[in-house]
Amino acid sequence: MIIRDGTATIHFYPNERIALFVDGANLYSTSKTLGFDIDYNRLLGHFKGQGYLVRALYYTALAEDQEYSSLRPLIDWLDYNGFTMVTKPTKEFTDSTGRRKVKGNMDIELAVDAMKLAPSLDHIVLFTGDGDFRALVAALQEQGKRVSVVSTLQSQPPMISDELRRQADQFIDIASLENVMGRSAGRPVAARSAPRDHPVQAEPARFDDEEEEFEDL
Repeated sequence: MIIRDGTATIHFYPNERIALFVDGANLYSTSKTLGFDIDYNRLLGHFKGQGYLVRALYYTALAEDQEYSSLRPLIDWLDYNGFTMVTKPTKEFTDSTGRRKVKGNMDIELAVDAMKLAPSLDHIVLFTGDGDFRALVAALQEQGKRVSVVSTLQSQPPMISDELRRQADQFIDIASLENVMGRSAGRPVAARSAPRDHPVQAEPARFDDEEEEFEDL
């Protein structure tokens, strides 16, 4: 299957086994830079139409010592509506200048899961622009897997690292996908919270604070 948009030709094959690996903090920063909100229901539906979607995984760090996190409603919705959530607690530390910082890097978790799932997949789609994933992409390609990377060149500087873009089999500029995964005007905002024994059913049109900012080390 070939999908043509304004800036790229995206190749998928009908019988491909596909998995999405979403670097949550990186995707949020990218969409925020481009000025549109991600509709995760539309995102999932779009890629389900490209082949056989085996898994969609979303990675983010959470501050567990906070009674309420602005990220929690999004995490709960994704968890109930087709995404596999991979989270870990953030770690606070004080740097050499005495500044308080928060560490919450999920690169290792994403890379390990991708390598473990690779034998069951044909096509891996990475939502990140982080150049640290170049080695992961190369390792997956050595196993005969196709790897697409979703990020953007439409920012200054670009959110996608040059080495990651060169390594990927396909680069998909997220700006060209706004019409298929961006929040449409007039779509309602999903509930801010829900009890754990009552799954959220409404569509997540957007969450105003989809990610919390922290030092990504």
